[in-house]
Amino acid sequence: MADNANWYVVHTYSGYENTVKATIEKYVENRGMQDLIHEISIPLETVTEITDNGPKEVERKVFPGYVLVKMVMNDETWHVVRNIRGVTGFLGEGNKAIPLSEADVAALGVEKREVVVSYQEGDTVRITDGALESFLGTVEEIDLDRSKVRVVVSMFGRETPVELELDQVEPAND
Repeated sequence: MADNANWYVVHTYSGYENTVKATIEKYVENRGMQDLIHEISIPLETVTEITDNGPKEVERKVFPGYVLVKMVMNDETWHVVRNIRGVTGFLGEGNKAIPLSEADVAALGVEKREVVVSYQEGDTVRITDGALESFLGTVEEIDLDRSKVRVVVSMFGRETPVELELDQVEPAND
């Protein structure tokens, strides 16, 4: 059944996102619907706010008024989610909910995909995308959590570290 599950955007009253998420999770647990409703997410970002007391890190909702739900869409799941207090509907046309595309899910960073890279620190790599396309460099650091790689490139006789996406570099074939 998990193959049929897609991410859907649920519109809520502003400020009700956490309540809606908790209520959906409670429904899923009480009704044994774990095979139909898999995951509920509220995209958050960490922002540094400058206050009188100095800088403070705060988590802020990326899309206030919206909750993301990974579920198998059928009449029962639609009805359960749609009739939760605070939910105004699904994103879509009329009563038809439209699932997010794989590209949208990846861009939102909702689902973490395991990334396997064919290079390691110290390897020579070729940059395949961006302003430095076709440059060669040495991998200095790989950050799998952020999907970033730091490559040291020689430009104009100087060693310059450049941060790139993991898929923007490939092992150099010497």
